[in-house]
Amino acid sequence: MEESIRILRLLLVDDHPLFRAGVAAVLSKQTGMKVVAEAGDGNEAIRLYREHRPDVALIDLRMPGLGGVEAISIIISEDPQARILVLTTYYGDVEALRALKAGAAGYLLKTSLLDELSVAVRRVAEGHKYLPSEVAAGLATHSIDEPLTLREIAVLQSVAAGNSNNLVAHELTISEETVKSHMKAIMGKLDARDRTHAVCIGIRRGIISG
Repeated sequence: MEESIRILRLLLVDDHPLFRAGVAAVLSKQTGMKVVAEAGDGNEAIRLYREHRPDVALIDLRMPGLGGVEAISIIISEDPQARILVLTTYYGDVEALRALKAGAAGYLLKTSLLDELSVAVRRVAEGHKYLPSEVAAGLATHSIDEPLTLREIAVLQSVAAGNSNNLVAHELTISEETVKSHMKAIMGKLDARDRTHAVCIGIRRGIISG
């Protein structure tokens, strides 16, 4: 008598229907995997997780409304055994660290889906961690860096929006001299040549949104 194959029940969460359809098509070709539900935002992800209790939830990070990190935190708080694999276009170490701290077990870049998707899903389902080499390298490289404070992140985000020091000061209700002091600290922590370089680093590492 043949041994029955365990079917991994999967939840897909992404705000792009065509992307979800592509992922579902790839997974449908894998033995022992079944997509049981799809969600387009974090709130729907939480509702469908409660309803289906999938073996693995594949969740994007940036979505309208409730984002991926927030959804992961809520799911993990309700079910500490939840197995979550992040699917994202963002390889920044700060973004990855947020997701892992929220409770994600794996982090997969959308650019590597075809090669790694089924492997990552199975590894996460088995209780292991899964990180692409470039993400792991980024985490290791910046593991001892001094992080930006919340105020410094707010200043950098405002600068990224194209605001002058004067406008940043007005927006955050601080003095222009304080903005200059924050920018000096930011450039030092990020090893940036100037404010434009600091913004580029901030976006690349996932410290601020682009």
